[in-house]
Amino acid sequence: MHERVSEITDRIVRRSLDGRTRYLDRIDAAADMARLPRQKLGCANQAHAFAAAPYGDKTRLSIGRGPNLGIVTAYNDMLSAHQPYERYPELIRDAARHAGGTAQVAGGVPAMCDGVTQGETGMELSLFSRDVIALSTAVALSHQTFDTAVYLGICDKIVPGLVIGALAFGHLPGVFIPAGPMLSGIANSEKARTRQLYAEGKASREELLASEMGSYHGPGTCTFYGTANTNQMLMEIMGLQLPGSSFINPGTPLRDAMTVEAARRAMALTASGNAYTPIGRILDERAFANGVIGLHATGGSTNHTIHLIAMARAAGITLTWDDFADLAEVTPLLSRVYPNGQADVNHFHAAGGMGFLIRELLDGGLLHPDVSTVWGSLRSYASEPMLADDGSVAWRDIPAASGDRDVLRGMAEPFAATGGLRLLDGDLGRAVIKTSAVKDDRHIIEAPAIVFDSQEALQAAFKAGELERDFVAVVRFQGPKANGMPELHKLMPPLGVLQDRGFRVALVTDGRLSGASGKVPAAIHVTPEAVDGGGIARVRDGDMIRVDAPAGRLSVLVGDAEWDSREADRIDLTANATGVGRELFAAFRATVGGADTGAAIF
Repeated sequence: MHERVSEITDRIVRRSLDGRTRYLDRIDAAADMARLPRQKLGCANQAHAFAAAPYGDKTRLSIGRGPNLGIVTAYNDMLSAHQPYERYPELIRDAARHAGGTAQVAGGVPAMCDGVTQGETGMELSLFSRDVIALSTAVALSHQTFDTAVYLGICDKIVPGLVIGALAFGHLPGVFIPAGPMLSGIANSEKARTRQLYAEGKASREELLASEMGSYHGPGTCTFYGTANTNQMLMEIMGLQLPGSSFINPGTPLRDAMTVEAARRAMALTASGNAYTPIGRILDERAFANGVIGLHATGGSTNHTIHLIAMARAAGITLTWDDFADLAEVTPLLSRVYPNGQADVNHFHAAGGMGFLIRELLDGGLLHPDVSTVWGSLRSYASEPMLADDGSVAWRDIPAASGDRDVLRGMAEPFAATGGLRLLDGDLGRAVIKTSAVKDDRHIIEAPAIVFDSQEALQAAFKAGELERDFVAVVRFQGPKANGMPELHKLMPPLGVLQDRGFRVALVTDGRLSGASGKVPAAIHVTPEAVDGGGIARVRDGDMIRVDAPAGRLSVLVGDAEWDSREADRIDLTANATGVGRELFAAFRATVGGADTGAAIF
């Protein structure tokens, strides 16, 4: 193991000792109580649980023969990534029967698409949907009639929410089953170019829609490396998915075979067998360190500086932004996938994908090899799946060399010394910045502030021609307490236009961006947020702001006396309280924590 990785992991272990011990004691007690759970239910309870089951399944369930697998699904046919899940329950039921058990859909969880809600009011429910998904997962499993579970989810908040919910039932084994990315459409760079042309008024709405439809065109995950595909990387490198399962396209024989194999594996991990592996034991401090390393090595989504912290807390582990920053310093960037390059995740998979990445990180001493997974040792993940002659899945070794050095490289020749994620500190608070898609000459921006209290205000100023200059856009009152911390990607086209015109621009916000944030330097997730009186609420138009990624500083160049004398601005946020269901989330806004603690209500 790399000495520094070991040191940081040990630090996480020491910091988490009390919380992790309490968590493990809790799931151990639950495991003792949950052995042969159906036999402990009353007869009426059991009858309710399998009243609608087919005859053969009902017989098995009534006599307690074989494990019962719970399916927690985020299926809907509005999300392209989740539409393939419609067929999965029947595949999983058949696999469970062949393994001598049964499977039932335990419950569904909501799955919203940030691509649909981007820039719209519904985006203010997006982050909170993660915690709703965790609660929904708990409701699904609360019947206590399952011996193991599989989780069907892919996109931004859905996987983290499923993980948090699954960890509340950490005594149960669990396997995550992805559906894979859609086939490649138009190049992501072409899509981004059309968006900028539209922002400038040089492309029509019809041209923009045609471009978007050429990019998002079929079943499967969006092919850029945003939060959804980062989720898949994390579930694999943290040992919750089968090896090589992340980026196999939907609707293919191999994808179906992998789904069947995942269900069989979930059945094999129950307490009634010899390979009992509860999910709460898999996700330990080493697994989370491995996840952060994977995030940096692939240039993954900055949303996971929030989600991984919330997921770790659910396992009794205290992960911090300092851990992210320190692990970033020793993790090289091994892949370039849009927005950090021109390739998409299909190209990444074809070049060697997760098997190549995991092997290189293991050989470089950056991953803990001794973790538990749903498939044995982490070294077994340095492989790729293929169809055997009988239609089952077989695994083979990954080739020694990358299939495309422009997309994926080994430890000996990384694209960059680090994945480009930095922690910023200063007068404005703490923030994160991702520089891997930002040109080197933009890693330091010093310019006057222009303050906006909404993303709509910045859009209006751009359209009015008021932003033709160097500036730092300070977009505040976008934090979790203010309005649910929406993603602000519709700010990227206008800021990208201004940067392309030669202006030095940057974004500072207590809102969110993800792995698709792109080429404009952005200090995001600023905490304390404006509504809590954070430094971002004390900035005034014209203040000189310095965003210094190499030094890890986020500063306002105002005299100490002047800065200390300022009161934090307050604004009327009542408009955020109603409409599009926001009134139902008042309790979430009142209790949510800060971005640096996972922005969770738990």
